[in-house]
Amino acid sequence: MGVSLLSSPAFLVFFSFFTFCLLVDPVLGITRHYKFDVKLHNVTRLCHTRSIVSVNGQFPGPRIVAREGDQLLIKVVNHVPNNVSIHWHGIRQLRSGWADGPAYVTQCPIQTGQSYVYNFTIVGQRGTLFWHAHISWLRATLYGPIVILPKRGVPYPFAKPYKEVPIIFGEWFNADPEAVISQALQTGGGPNVSDAYTINGLPGPLYNCSAKDTFKLKVKPGKTYLLRLINAALNDELFFSIANHTLTVVDVDAIYVKPFETETLLITPGQTTNVILKTKPSYPNATFFMTARPYVTGQGTFDNSTVAGILEYESPPNSLHSSKMFPLFKPILPALNDTSFATNFASKLRSLASAQYPANVPQKVDKHFFFTVGLGTSPCQRNKTCQGPNGTKFAASVNNVSFTMPTTALLQAHFFGQSNGVYTPDFPSSPTIPFNYTGTPPDNTMVINGTKVVVLPFNTSVELVMQDTNILGAESHPLHLHGFNFFVVGQGFGNFDPNKDPSKFNLIDPIERNTVGVPSGGWVAIRFLADNPGVWFMHCHLEVHTSWGLKMAWIVLDGERPTQKLLPPPADLPKC
Repeated sequence: MGVSLLSSPAFLVFFSFFTFCLLVDPVLGITRHYKFDVKLHNVTRLCHTRSIVSVNGQFPGPRIVAREGDQLLIKVVNHVPNNVSIHWHGIRQLRSGWADGPAYVTQCPIQTGQSYVYNFTIVGQRGTLFWHAHISWLRATLYGPIVILPKRGVPYPFAKPYKEVPIIFGEWFNADPEAVISQALQTGGGPNVSDAYTINGLPGPLYNCSAKDTFKLKVKPGKTYLLRLINAALNDELFFSIANHTLTVVDVDAIYVKPFETETLLITPGQTTNVILKTKPSYPNATFFMTARPYVTGQGTFDNSTVAGILEYESPPNSLHSSKMFPLFKPILPALNDTSFATNFASKLRSLASAQYPANVPQKVDKHFFFTVGLGTSPCQRNKTCQGPNGTKFAASVNNVSFTMPTTALLQAHFFGQSNGVYTPDFPSSPTIPFNYTGTPPDNTMVINGTKVVVLPFNTSVELVMQDTNILGAESHPLHLHGFNFFVVGQGFGNFDPNKDPSKFNLIDPIERNTVGVPSGGWVAIRFLADNPGVWFMHCHLEVHTSWGLKMAWIVLDGERPTQKLLPPPADLPKC
C-alpha cells in the first residue's frame, strides 16, 4: 500500500511545494520535514472570488503523509496579517504539548512575519487525521489531511486496497469567515451560514455556477478503494452516501474498528472515517453521485444545501459510449433531523479489541465528572441592542462556565508556575446548580465567564459524562478532547441516571476516538487515562459554539519518572 500511495503522481506533485527530507532510523521511524507557507491567494467558487488564507497556495492544504513512529518537523511561516496557529487534530502529542497548536492554550499564535516549527512524533497511531488552523474561524480554509501509514511491514487488518483517496468535507463562505464571526460576536446573534459545502474544496453541480468545480473519483470495476473521509466543516455534522454502493467502515479517528457495512454514514466536524468502497464487478454504464448534507438538531439557521461529487467508472478500452450519456444515480440521504439514524450508526462502532489492537478501557475510575454542555445567554452591553434571545447575546458553556480565552498561553503559565491572573484551577466537576437538563429549561439562562481548568494528577483514570441541555433547544454537540483518545462507554437520551445507566456501560470493546457527538437531548459517557502531561483543550467542534464559550481545559501534572514529564518549550515558541 505504501508503495502505491507514495509513488502516485498526485503525491509527487504535492511534494513540489516544499522540502521533504528523510533521516532514517529503522527502529524509531524517520524524520519528515515539511514547510507550510501561510499566504493569501485568490480562489473562485460559486462565481465569487475572494482572497483566502491558505498553505502553499493550495486549497484544501497539502497532505501530510507519515508512518507510525515517524517524527514530524513542520515549519509554519506566517505571511498574512492574521495571527495563525495550526492544530494537528487527533495526534496524541505525548509529552509534546507545545506542538498541539490551539492559540492561547498551548502556544501564543504565530504573528505576521514570524515562524514556528511544530515538532512531534506519531506514537501508536495509524489511520486518518487532519490539520487545521486553531484560532478564530481561520480553519474555514486552513486545513488538510494527515495520512498515517502503519509501520513498514505491518499490514492493515483488512485486505490491502487498490488505491487510497482522501475526501475532506468543508464549508465555503462567499464572505470572509473572519468578518462573519466578528459581526456575530458584536451583535450577539447567530452568525451568517455558509454558502456551500465542499468535497476536496469543490462544491459540485447542485449549486449555481459550480458545475465545473466538481470532485470526480474515477474508479475501475472490481477494485477496492480506501476512502479517507474527514469532516473539516466549521459548523455542520454531515450525512454521506454514494449512490448504489455499499461502504465498509474500518477505522474512525485513526483507530481500527470492527468492520461493518453501511449505505450512509454520519461524520461530525473533527471526526474521520476510513471506509472501503468495493466497485462493481463490471462496467455499469452509469455514473453515481456521492453526496453530503447536514444533520441538524439545533433551532438556529443552517446551510440547508447538498454537496455532490461524482463516482465515475473508467471507460473500458474501445468503448463507444461517453459517460455523459449514462444515467446518473443519486443517493437518498436521511432526513435532516434523523436522530435515530445518528444513534443507530454510533451504536455500530466498536473497537477491534484484538490482541494486536487492544481496547485498554480503564476498568476502575479515580475521578468522576459530570459536565452539562449547551447554549445560554450573556447580557447585552449597556445602551446597545443585541440580536440574541430576548435582546441578550448568545453564549455557550460547560457546567454553565463560558470559557474566557486568556491573553497568555495556558501551557506557558502552567509550566513556569505563573498561573496568577491567567487561570484558576476551580472548574466545577458537576453543575453548581442542578436542574432538569432535558426538561423545561430554567428561567435564568445567563452563563458565568471565566478561565477555569481541571487539574489532574498524572495517570488519573477519568470518567466524564457529558449531558446536553434544553436551554435554547437541545442540540447535538461534537466534543473534541486534545492530547488523548477516549473510550465511548455509554450514551442515551434524557437525563443521565448515575444509579441505573453505568450498569449498561460497554467496558469490553467500546469505540475509541478523539471527537464524539453528545446526543441531542441526551448524554454520552467517556473514559480516558490522563497519561499525557500538559494543558489539553476540550471544546465543541461546531466553531460557532467554541466562539461562544463551549470550551474548557484540563491540566495533567507531570509524573515522577522523567518519561512522564512534559518536555521543556522549544526556543522558537511564539510570544504573545
